[in-house]
Amino acid sequence: MTVGGTRTRGGGLLVAGTTSDAGKSVVTAGICRWLVRQGVKVAPFKAQNMSLNSFVTRGGAEIGRAQAMQAQAARVEPTAQMNPVLLKPGGDRSSQVVLMGRPVGEMSARGHHGGRQEVLFGTVVECLDELRSAYDAVICEGAGSPAEINLRRTDIVNMGVARAARFPVLVVGDIDRGGVFASFFGTTALLSAEDQELVAGYLVNKFRGDVSLLRPGLDMLHGLTGRRTYGVLPFAHGLGIDEEDGLRVSLRGTVRESVVAPPHGEDVLRVAVCAVPLMSNFTDVDALAAEPGVIVRFVDRPEELADADLVVVPGTRGTVKALAWLRQRGLADALVRRAAQGRPVLGVCGGFQVLGERIEDEVESRAGVVDGLGLLPVRIRFDREKTLARPVGEALGETVEGYEIHHGVADVRGGEPFLDGCRVGAVWGTHWHGSLESDGFRRAFLERVARASGRRFTPAPDTSFAALREEQLDRLGDLIEEHADTDALWRLIEEGAPGGLPFVPPGAPAGAGAPGAGGRGSAPGPGPQAPDRLDFRADAGAGAGIAGSRGPDFRAGAESGGVVVSVDNEEAL
Repeated sequence: MTVGGTRTRGGGLLVAGTTSDAGKSVVTAGICRWLVRQGVKVAPFKAQNMSLNSFVTRGGAEIGRAQAMQAQAARVEPTAQMNPVLLKPGGDRSSQVVLMGRPVGEMSARGHHGGRQEVLFGTVVECLDELRSAYDAVICEGAGSPAEINLRRTDIVNMGVARAARFPVLVVGDIDRGGVFASFFGTTALLSAEDQELVAGYLVNKFRGDVSLLRPGLDMLHGLTGRRTYGVLPFAHGLGIDEEDGLRVSLRGTVRESVVAPPHGEDVLRVAVCAVPLMSNFTDVDALAAEPGVIVRFVDRPEELADADLVVVPGTRGTVKALAWLRQRGLADALVRRAAQGRPVLGVCGGFQVLGERIEDEVESRAGVVDGLGLLPVRIRFDREKTLARPVGEALGETVEGYEIHHGVADVRGGEPFLDGCRVGAVWGTHWHGSLESDGFRRAFLERVARASGRRFTPAPDTSFAALREEQLDRLGDLIEEHADTDALWRLIEEGAPGGLPFVPPGAPAGAGAPGAGGRGSAPGPGPQAPDRLDFRADAGAGAGIAGSRGPDFRAGAESGGVVVSVDNEEAL
């Protein structure tokens, strides 16, 4: 913000949730879109994310796709500061740690919660400060619930961020799940007195029916907690966005309100997506789901491929594990039969890798040399350095843009060139995520799939994926503008939480204090100091260590550096 010609730090808000998937990402995006339409320069922020759906910024940093989507809602370019920490699960008990957009190794849950998550606490605060210096407002998204009392002492993604920035907290609850009043009350009552001072109030999400019937409950909640409800958002069908995790196709039923929009041609096209373990960036198929007449479904049995016109083998954080799963399920044999019959198969990133002849992996699974499905003349060698890129190229006579996130290096030994991969018959493979969002290329590709499948399917000539995404973001902004008290929200962003909010007993139990605090309700100090070196190699396996200092050269610009923060129960490694 600018006061008297002098730039000051912008205000902000933390959007927390009573549970995972309460609607934090949607509400954060909606607030960002509402604000930017009012002429406010706004940025999203999430201190720590756990997701297999990620994105590459123009600066070459890997961040969560939800934060990239929120940046688009705010009409700004996404940067690493908007998501300093990304955890990418590689199994039940470990995750790859991506710090300021760069992977630094694998870490176990015990190692993460054993103190390393506090080591560079100051860097997260620095990222937030940088955003506040550059923007009028920063809308932060929390993770899981702020009332994870077992992890509160190491939390800097929920109340830790709010306490550090003195941001007011808006708690979102999904009333469609039921129990929203108990969830609002219980979330507040499990926080320390100091944390409760920042909980400004609540936002009801996914309400169906007559709002007047809800008013008595909201009034009683206000009487019990002293906190108001800032809005009741109606249940809106098809409000999908780039997911953090889960198996929803974000634009299925979002772009089109019917289950399947009528095809532009005479026939539909059926797409089966193999639901491989540790599936990543399954948002690649959103652009297919946006096409009228294209039916997208996720499958895990070979018989489900029988009527598919196209089978997609998507990205995965466990290529060798996914390959074994395909074989165990009988899907590998079904893919080989499809290829022999000239029926279309598309492999993307990890899916491309499993279609090749051989995988040499001493990095991700450390399984050594493993035979692939042999459908493409490609050999994959996993490199310790991750490829992060935003390539632009041409395929099928059309310009294509995409992004790359992979350790595997492809040695293509034949076939017809296809982006960075190849094509043999009806089998296509590439490392490029997001290529199907290029409208002309997507139409050309689907035309070839339809011909190979014998379908009288014709892609619609006017489907614009970018325009459809913009429409969805505007719908999110409309929800906030029409169903929330926007004047009150703006006062929260500018002025902070109202004073005199009452304490709701019993408060946090003993030992659930803030990071660096001495106990229940203790105010946080400046945060733990970073050591001269942060080393992940102890339980990183094949991951590399990273050195960090708090000096001015700690980050090389906006897109590199490091920080480790806590995870919520929903995001436990």
